[in-house]
Order: sequence, then structure tokens, then C-alpha cells
Amino acid sequence: MTSLYLLAAEKKSAEVTDWAARIGWLVGLALFIALIYWLMREGWKWRATLQGDLPELPTSPAEPGAPRLTMSGRYHGSTTAGQWLDRIVAQGLGTRSRVELTLTDAGLDVVRPGARDFFVPAAQLREARLDKGIAGKVLTEGGLLVVTWAHGDRLIDSGFRSDHAAEHNDWVDTLNQMIDKIDKTEGAR
Repeated sequence: MTSLYLLAAEKKSAEVTDWAARIGWLVGLALFIALIYWLMREGWKWRATLQGDLPELPTSPAEPGAPRLTMSGRYHGSTTAGQWLDRIVAQGLGTRSRVELTLTDAGLDVVRPGARDFFVPAAQLREARLDKGIAGKVLTEGGLLVVTWAHGDRLIDSGFRSDHAAEHNDWVDTLNQMIDKIDKTEGAR
């Protein structure tokens, strides 16, 4: 009987949780996360302010002509040409979204549900190539269609990924042929 009494005496009750300290740590962590988010947002807005000299994006003409190619996929962003990490956020070009691309003789129509649409006139197109990354998105070699175009006094690379990656080669060939044809036509003037 005494051994049972000793076992009961040795048992201790569980420690009481210090709720004030635990809640204090959780509030502190939440404030820290909010601060980091706010700093990232301010950095994004500052980048847009620095790029404020970027002109308004052109819109699609009323009669763009018959489509040469169409593609649905993702728009991954735009950067300064040749600098794949220098994201352009002004005029909504930094917003990733779904995309519907249509290439006509008039140019490249970029329709982005939930983001600002834009149009690249054929005369502004400079190059199309396959690449592996653009501003925070890295894919396998050749997994990204990058279109270089002129806007104002800047050259811009815009990255697209088709829902069907096999379409990328057709886009590169067709765009580059179209650009060469325009360059020859303008050179003859």
C-alpha cells in the first residue's frame, strides 16, 4: 500500500502554459511577416516609379487582320532586353497572368484576363527566341518564348509559355520571318 502511495506522491501535474508569452510571440511573428510584405510591396511600387517614363502601351487596332498564329498559355513578365532579371513593372508589364497571343500582319496582340492587355505593332518587333528564364521564372532550355520589341526608347523582352510547348518553334520562325520581311521593306525605302 505504501508503494502505491509513493507513486501517487511522485506524480506532478503538467506545467501551466504561459499564454501571454505565447500570444506575444505569435503577434510579434505576424508583425514581422507584415513588415516584410509591406517592404516588398514598397519596393515594387518604387520600381514602378523609377520606370514611370515608360509610355502608355498601345492597344489593338480595330481591324488587326487575319490571325497568322494563336497561342494560349502564360505571360511571365517583361524585362529590359538582354537583362533577364531587370523586371519591368510599369504599365502593368510586371503582372504574371494567363495570356492569349494572336499574331497578325499588324502585330502581336497580347490579351491577358485580369491584367492590362497590350499590342506590339509589327514595326516594333525586333526578335523572337527560345530561352530558359525571365525575371524569377526559370524553365528548361527552350521552355520560354521571348519576344523582343521596342517601346519608346527601350527594348523590352517579354516572356510567354504556351500550354503546348511544341508551338514555340513555329512562333519563333514565323515572328523572325515577319521581322526580316519588315526590315527589308523598310530598308528599301
